[in-house]
Amino acid sequence: MKAKKTLLLTSVLGLGLASGYGEEELAEKMTDAHKLDRYVEDASPVVRERIEEWRDLKFGLLMHWGTYSQLGLIESWPICPEDEGWCLPPTVDNYDSFKTMYESLPYTFNPTKFDPERWAAAAKDAGMKYLVFTTKHHDGFCMFDSQYTDYKITNERVPFSKDPRADVTQEIFDAFRDEDMWIGAYFSKPDWNSEDFWWPRFPAKDRNPNYDVERYPERWQDFVDFTHNQVMELVEDYGGIDLLWFDGGWVKKTEYSDEALPEVPAGYKLVKEPNLDIKMDELVEKVRDVNPDLIVVDRAVPGKNQNYLTPENQVPNEMLPYPWESCIILGGGWSYSLDAEFKSSRELIHLLSDIVAKGGNLLLNIGPGPAGTWYESAYQRLEDIGDWMDINSDSIYETRVVAPYFDGKLRFTQGKAGEIYATYLLDEGEESLPKSIDLGSLEIPAGASVSILGAEGSGVKLSGSKLVLKKDQQSSLPSPYAVVFKIVK
Repeated sequence: MKAKKTLLLTSVLGLGLASGYGEEELAEKMTDAHKLDRYVEDASPVVRERIEEWRDLKFGLLMHWGTYSQLGLIESWPICPEDEGWCLPPTVDNYDSFKTMYESLPYTFNPTKFDPERWAAAAKDAGMKYLVFTTKHHDGFCMFDSQYTDYKITNERVPFSKDPRADVTQEIFDAFRDEDMWIGAYFSKPDWNSEDFWWPRFPAKDRNPNYDVERYPERWQDFVDFTHNQVMELVEDYGGIDLLWFDGGWVKKTEYSDEALPEVPAGYKLVKEPNLDIKMDELVEKVRDVNPDLIVVDRAVPGKNQNYLTPENQVPNEMLPYPWESCIILGGGWSYSLDAEFKSSRELIHLLSDIVAKGGNLLLNIGPGPAGTWYESAYQRLEDIGDWMDINSDSIYETRVVAPYFDGKLRFTQGKAGEIYATYLLDEGEESLPKSIDLGSLEIPAGASVSILGAEGSGVKLSGSKLVLKKDQQSSLPSPYAVVFKIVK
């Protein structure tokens, strides 16, 4: 029998109320995840300036890649013993056997077709400006040459360790730096391979440590030291890193107060959150001693160490007034998926336009396969985006929001010189523009003129709050996906 899902509602007491709501009920009862976050501005003016520079970039690449890519399964989660849809595959009937097989995956990992230069060139041609790469996911396997574990790609038992490019993190970072892109290191705070996180003395029960960290503080401190040491390796040994992108938001400090316990409604029970204090404040101080303007993203942990917020695989339905980034999969899953179906080029261009109009960045995820390759269709998607960006990038880079942000099929942005861009999102099969396009409540400067990016001539004019197009301009589209109007005074 499948266990009921539970909901943890965190309180100031560090306790929660758990109940047996199903997924559909929870979706009705809870708001979008990004609305539950609180943004705290960084105290450093140097970091704040760097965040503004990051906001100008708008478009980045995320890559989940590891030994799990050989299975075509979701990354790491199959070894997490939780009864959730993203965890153990339904075809597995023996967890211990599966975990043993999973932990042997490094010894067949041999991505001989690894070609980071092609990835970097394709990303640059698409208009991407930064990279976030999974140096270590929750399973603990390091895609870099850490001196603090043998569970790594450079271990001599891993076939690819004989390749001169075995330190794939270094190779990837170098290739993307050569294309003048910012470098981000994804790093998982939980590490399910570490005996100081999942202690072999006890069975693992869920994503948390399988022991009471308050009862065994020395063991937890060993894990904290291990984590800090690995992060410092990345910061000190892998060149200039611009972003540290931490995942595993449940590994965080939890403080308890002396307030009275809340009244427990019928059907609920109190659940105490473990205090998984990873000493993030201390770690951030150490990494900024090396790189003072390093951007740190302690995902899903409200506070000063979350320099921007990261709604996952969703786009907010409103403009958000703080730095944020939607991380979105191209298709399949975060990691390599067998026979993955990708979002269309149209959908991706619309996503980028929508996210930027609402004040965010798009971090698009592509999962390399076990041989170290992308699907050819991934390259084609990036090429299509690049073709559109060649014409319309002024409406994306270095822009900020302008009310009303979006209206129907229109998305609005504003350049730093005050120019306004109105992006009209074309539907599938829509081969011409309307004769008249209403700009709604967009405030248009007196005496403004309008043009179409990528289209010659003056086949469009402003009439009050409307764009009016000549007949020949309606069907002369510079892109089949979205057309951008530039409004200047």
